[in-house]
Amino acid sequence: MFYKKHIFFCTNKRDSGTGCGFLAINDARLVAKKYLQSMDMWGEGKYRASSSGCLGRCVDGPTCVVYPDGVWYTYVDESDIKEIVDKHLINGEIVNRLQI
Repeated sequence: MFYKKHIFFCTNKRDSGTGCGFLAINDARLVAKKYLQSMDMWGEGKYRASSSGCLGRCVDGPTCVVYPDGVWYTYVDESDIKEIVDKHLINGEIVNRLQI
């Protein structure tokens, strides 16, 4: 496996003004990426954060999904994203309060 875990953040913005890209904090993926980089946990054999088109879960708020686990999350702010990175990506614990 190229990455231990990979988190995808929906960044879709529909013409109607809806979609996770409008609901989420500005560039949630970048928050996760910079946080992982600050801990030297970014890259091959480690972890990765990527942007995604529509993940089909807009009704649940801004969404992200962790692979290969297939665990879905919603989030509100930077601290939620860092909690998902710390607890799930790195330590393998599901963050129940943010899980969809």
